[in-house]
Amino acid sequence: MMSTRDIIDTLAGIEPGSALDAIRARRLQARENAQKSYLSLFEPIDAGDVSLLERAAVAAFVTGLHGGSPVATFYREKLAASTGGAALLGAIDAEIARGRTSGPYGSYPAGPLSVENTAGLIFRVGAESKSALGTRLAAALEHAHLLVFRPRDAASADMKALLDAGWSTTGIVTFSQLVAFLSFQVRVVSGLRTLAAANAQKETAS
Repeated sequence: MMSTRDIIDTLAGIEPGSALDAIRARRLQARENAQKSYLSLFEPIDAGDVSLLERAAVAAFVTGLHGGSPVATFYREKLAASTGGAALLGAIDAEIARGRTSGPYGSYPAGPLSVENTAGLIFRVGAESKSALGTRLAAALEHAHLLVFRPRDAASADMKALLDAGWSTTGIVTFSQLVAFLSFQVRVVSGLRTLAAANAQKETAS
């Protein structure tokens, strides 16, 4: 069953007819495209090479890395409600705690930008979690962390690690789109909720 309620509106707490609803309506195409992206990634007609469980697990991990938020809660609950998802919650929570850091960081190719190289956590799934998650999901979490915090360090060896773990090239594309969408969604919802809080303060003060 596909969602009819706009997911960003839901996560940002935007009510129909509100000031923020009017603001989002000014960019109707962007609003509709974001909703279509969510539906295609999380409620696809055919999940193809990335199962719904894998999508939910990666989403819970990626949004959890950004800290506690309605978005992280939503995807954690989505994972819990997925077939087989409840059994993965402990491992996902453990890896979120292990993987939390700040970024982006990484290294540029030798040249003028090298002065901006920044060292940071190179995330690897713990042995206990790897046993619970399986090879595919463990590799997916490691690559998701790379994309979130060290995107400029991504190399062919990282793609090979996913292929070796059983991911297809089509699955890798879908998985990468999912991570990019989640990072976008977290930023948009955070911005909208901040704007809503500012509007509420103004109304209280007036």
